[in-house]
Amino acid sequence: MARIAGIDLPKNKRGVVGLTYIYGIGRSRAQKILRDSGIDESIKVQDWNDNQLSAIRNSINDIKVEGSLRSEVQTNIKRLMDIGCQRGIRHRTGLPLRGQRTKNNSRTRKGRRKTVANKKK
Repeated sequence: MARIAGIDLPKNKRGVVGLTYIYGIGRSRAQKILRDSGIDESIKVQDWNDNQLSAIRNSINDIKVEGSLRSEVQTNIKRLMDIGCQRGIRHRTGLPLRGQRTKNNSRTRKGRRKTVANKKK
């Protein structure tokens, strides 16, 4: 079991896919890490030896991942809410930030529908 940046990587996956389990590393960055470390992308995580693991760890140390990246993102969102800009207000109210319409869709951000009862005449 390979453990990198506090994450247990799945051992039966290819190296590129296994590295994407770390928060902050996507497919292209995983390819770049393996290329810089001199490791073939098709080798599975369980077949990495200790030298390859240390080379990957060294190249990941230069990148902000996991806890530090999550805290930076949270700090950025808190800053937006504190200064009261449009994006901060949308974060605070739980609505979509990037100009989407909210009359019909945006259920992911708004949550389940809350039925409002009509007043009978």
